[in-house]
Amino acid sequence: MTEQWASEYLQLYPSANILVAAKKDFEAKNRKKFCARIATGDYDAVIIGHSQFEKIPLSVERQQLMLQQQIDEITEGISEMKHNRGERFTVKQLEKTKKSLQAKLDKLNDQTRKDDVITFEELGVDRLFVDEAHHFKNLYLYTKMRNVGGIAQTEAQKSSDLYMKCRYLDEITGSKGVIFATGTPVSNSMVELYTMQRYLQYETLKDKGLQHFDARASTFGETVTAIELAPEGYNF
Repeated sequence: MTEQWASEYLQLYPSANILVAAKKDFEAKNRKKFCARIATGDYDAVIIGHSQFEKIPLSVERQQLMLQQQIDEITEGISEMKHNRGERFTVKQLEKTKKSLQAKLDKLNDQTRKDDVITFEELGVDRLFVDEAHHFKNLYLYTKMRNVGGIAQTEAQKSSDLYMKCRYLDEITGSKGVIFATGTPVSNSMVELYTMQRYLQYETLKDKGLQHFDARASTFGETVTAIELAPEGYNF
């Protein structure tokens, strides 16, 4: 796919200066050198695969900041649920998520800062085009709802990594730095629309008071109980 993108990019822009990553470029011994080429070169585009992109870290400070924000949000949600005598299952799920986030934060806090690691912020990227963006839909969301189809209780590391990078690009481009391409933005659940908006329109959601899933769901949807057929034809 990276080679196909490179070929089509040069068809559109024959004189463009592009850098295309090969698999060997992100082997441990070559990764630092390749990232240095991105940071120091004057490229119109850098084309890399999803798995390679995830290996370029955000700075530890930015990761700490965003994880702490998520922990604070969930702590507030747990407190609210307990005050309103919310369902024990939901509180336990939130506490489990908070514990997982805290473990990530503790791991970051224990890291010895490696000054020779080139971070995503240092690359000079000002636009991010993500192909096959539906592969990043598994992004955790905080909600008081339960037994609602499509709400993820776990998240993929690559999704949380992309989410943090999108927030950084929002900050430096005025929320105009991320473009997604996908033929299936919604495949299983309307929750996926909210996930896509979190990546692409977070500031808009925030301005409208809809950055939390429950607020958006109560504004644009309703929860209904219905029989759903399994692929085998059985009800569940």
